[in-house]
Amino acid sequence: MSASLINANRMRIVKIERVVDESSRAKSFYFRDELCSRAEAGQFIMVWIPGVDEIPLSLSSIQPEKSLSSVTVAEVGEATKALNRKREGDMIGVRGPFGNSFKIIRGRVLIVGGGVGLAPLMPLIERLAGIQDTSVTVLAGARTKHELIFLDRLEDEAGKGRIELTVLTEDGSYGGRGLVTDPLENLLSSDRIDMIYGCGPEKMISRLYSVAERFNVPLQICVERIIKCSIGICGSCAIGRYRVCRDGPIFTSDRLREVEDELGKFKRGFDGHPIPIT
Repeated sequence: MSASLINANRMRIVKIERVVDESSRAKSFYFRDELCSRAEAGQFIMVWIPGVDEIPLSLSSIQPEKSLSSVTVAEVGEATKALNRKREGDMIGVRGPFGNSFKIIRGRVLIVGGGVGLAPLMPLIERLAGIQDTSVTVLAGARTKHELIFLDRLEDEAGKGRIELTVLTEDGSYGGRGLVTDPLENLLSSDRIDMIYGCGPEKMISRLYSVAERFNVPLQICVERIIKCSIGICGSCAIGRYRVCRDGPIFTSDRLREVEDELGKFKRGFDGHPIPIT
């Protein structure tokens, strides 16, 4: 194990500096940690909620100039519920950052985020938006207006002319009505896209992968799996021959082709047995 990984794997206790309600179900927690603030877009950390559990979360904000970072979490279980009850001044533990990151591609890029899947994409969006010779189109989606996250940050970037933004909700309560993947075929038919980045529910990711392959457009996606050790030892996050915590969480088209029999079909539970993705 490298010295840098040993360093990152040490637990640090940090104070929650700010809590932001992102949607009816999701909150962002800002904290100061030098290692996390030097992370790359797409990397994740392990967050320890004292007395409850430790869970993997993508970094949703990376601000090296302030040593400030954030994670964004929606309530889905005991640990996320406990974290969402935390307030400014409360303490949590962090390890990381872990895993690989999105590779920055210049040119015309398309970013597709569904629900809380926008979390690892937001630092990427803000970085790409600052590159002069890069055109950034963002598709952001959720089931309803109340589940959209980072709408203020996205609309701020769009208002400055740094990104082209399309928002879709499944019930039509905000933006266009439909799935976030619905505009894909028209976009890829009419424009040359140099790279697609994506994150969201795995059924969405599977659809995104299928369309990208059909149009021969390279893809980078953030894959979500159960992560326990975070350093490639326990195997709980295995997908095909890869371990998401060590070989991911960012998977390119080449690697996705190797695991397409699993992608969008099943993931492994805490006991290692496959669970169908519905």
